[in-house]
Order: sequence, then C-alpha cells, then structure tokens
Amino acid sequence: MTDVSGSKQVPRPAVPGVTRGRFSQGLIDDDPEELVVVHDRGSGLHAVVSIQSTVLGPALGGCRFHPYDSMVDAVDDAVRLGRAMAAKASVAGLDLGGGKAVILGDPTYDRTEALVGAFGQLVEQLGGRYITAEDVGTTTADMDLARDQTTHVVGCSAARGGAGDPSRSTAIGVFESMRATVEHVDGTSDLAGLRVVVLGVGKVGGALVEQLIAAGATLTIADVDRSAVAALRARFPLEVVTPEDAHRQPCDVFAPCALGATLNSSTIGQLGCRMVVGSANNQLGEPTDADRLADAGVLYAPDYVVNAGGLIHVSDDLHGFDADRVDARVRAIGPSLRDLLAEAATEGITPAAMADRAARRRIERAVARLATAPAA
Repeated sequence: MTDVSGSKQVPRPAVPGVTRGRFSQGLIDDDPEELVVVHDRGSGLHAVVSIQSTVLGPALGGCRFHPYDSMVDAVDDAVRLGRAMAAKASVAGLDLGGGKAVILGDPTYDRTEALVGAFGQLVEQLGGRYITAEDVGTTTADMDLARDQTTHVVGCSAARGGAGDPSRSTAIGVFESMRATVEHVDGTSDLAGLRVVVLGVGKVGGALVEQLIAAGATLTIADVDRSAVAALRARFPLEVVTPEDAHRQPCDVFAPCALGATLNSSTIGQLGCRMVVGSANNQLGEPTDADRLADAGVLYAPDYVVNAGGLIHVSDDLHGFDADRVDARVRAIGPSLRDLLAEAATEGITPAAMADRAARRRIERAVARLATAPAA
C-alpha cells in the first residue's frame, strides 16, 4: 500500500491541477484542506480523498464507488462532495468537518476484499483527519472490511458495534423535509393526495416511497435499475416513467434521489413540479441554478439540509449509537428546514443562499476563534 502518512506520501499524480497537501483554512468555498490521490498497484485501488475542512472536527464523509470516465472527473466529484459534506455538518450543528472519498471502478465487477482493505489502510494512514462511511456503490459490508484496517470508519454492522446502514435515516429526513416544504408553500404538512415523482429508488429512494405511500401521496417513480422498480411495483400502485422523463412529469414535488446535477440549465425549464425535495447530493449543476429555480417558480429545498439524516445517523457511532437520539435529531431536520425557508423568504434570497450563509457563518466563527486562541 502506498504510504500516505508523511511529507512524501504520494507522488505528484499525473492529473492536471491536482496535487496533495494542505491548501486552505478549511472554509467551504476554499480549495480543500487536503487532497490525496492514490493508485495502489497491488490491490488495484484508484482512490481520491478530499478533506474540505477540519475546522469543526474531523472530516466525516462516505466513500463513493463509481466508474468515473477519468481521474479528473473523480477528483472533481470528490471535491464537490467534500465541500457539500462540510456544509451539511455545519448546518446540522455537528462538531465535524467535511470530506469525501471516491473509488474509481464499477463496484459490481471491481470490488474485492484486497481493494477495500487497501482503502481502509489509506484511511488509517490519514491519521483520523478523515472518517469514512458508506455511500453510493459501497455497503455496510465494505465498512466492516475497512474496519479491519482502520478505526476511522462509521456505519459498520451492528455485529461490529456500528450503526449499520444509514439509508432509512436519510429517507426519514427527506420525508420530514418534504412535509416542511409543503407546509411552507401550501400551509399544511399533510401529503395526502399530493403527487410526488421520485427519481432513484435505491436504498434511500425506496424507503422514501414507503413513507410517502403511507402518508397518502400519489407516486411516480423512475430508476435505471429495473429490478428496484419492479420490487416496489410488486408492493405498491406506482406509475413508472423513464429516468430521462422524470423531471418533466406534472407533480407537486420532484424528489431527486440518485446522482447529482439533475437540476441544471437544460432541465430546470422543463420541470413539471412546484417544489424540489430530494436526497441526492449536489443536485444543482452550478450555484446559479438556485436562481434559475426561483425564477421558474420552483421552491428548492437545499439538498445538504434535506439529506443530513444519514450523516446524523453514522456520526452517532462516534458517541455510542443511540437509535432514539438519532431518530429525534433526524426528525428535527423538518422544523429546521421550515425555519430556514421562512428566513429566506423574509430576506428575499433563495433557500440555497440562506443555507450556504448558515454553513459559512458557523465555520467562519470557528476559524476566527482558532486564530485568536492563545498558543499552546
């Protein structure tokens, strides 16, 4: 395994504009504090770890396993996701920084015990500055394997003393966020009779569908995974559309629960919804898309506020997992979002801008305290 513990950790990678080292004070809009690119020939591991900020605490963020087209794409995704994790932890009131890891490859074919073990070694050699967890393409079983190599992992199985899969907590947070958003727009949090389109019905989206059906909503779903769609249709009366057409469907709420950049300059003008509330990370193609949504008359609930349930779930591992404590904190996402939406309306800014302001404010205050703290 390539050593990443000292100043000669990783040779300068052959990726334009990418190196490793500490680059910033840990503010959300800065470059990452630290960026590591690793190729371990023995295991076949190609990975990127982006540590955006450790100002509030160690950078906690999941590991995504995805067949990126290039290393540049992988680095870009890791940096974007790490930045979102820093904002998410800050807004959620957690004493944690933000970071993200990505493994390049197709988890269906490329996942091996050696590769996951090598990733665990990489996390261990980062010395606790980054704590990993599962994400798209990785599983609780992967976290158990990584735990054999590092203590800096959360979301392991109950058998390994962990909190397990955080997907249901993420889905509960999205559901409560949807109720809060609907209440802000319609004056009631009752979802009965509302039409909701869920794009992506994997672990989080599928759990969200269950809650929405129980609440009396009318559901349309879409996913590239036909087996996931078929499994839900066998249980519930659901309309199905293609993923390419999901955002165009006339509905009250569109819930992107797959990969990011669903809301962009091409798709926003085609939206058939009044509100967007989903679990996907980095739903906006670029920051100005928040203004495009507002101009289109669509209320966007900021993704990293809505989907914080998973982070709250796995972070509780660090304190000795307590299911009741986690449930209470996850369900509090709804009221917090309701207050944020009201404040944004009062200020005359987008909810995305309000969320960014709140995230920056907490981190900037911590940076200021560190700058004025007496030397040890």
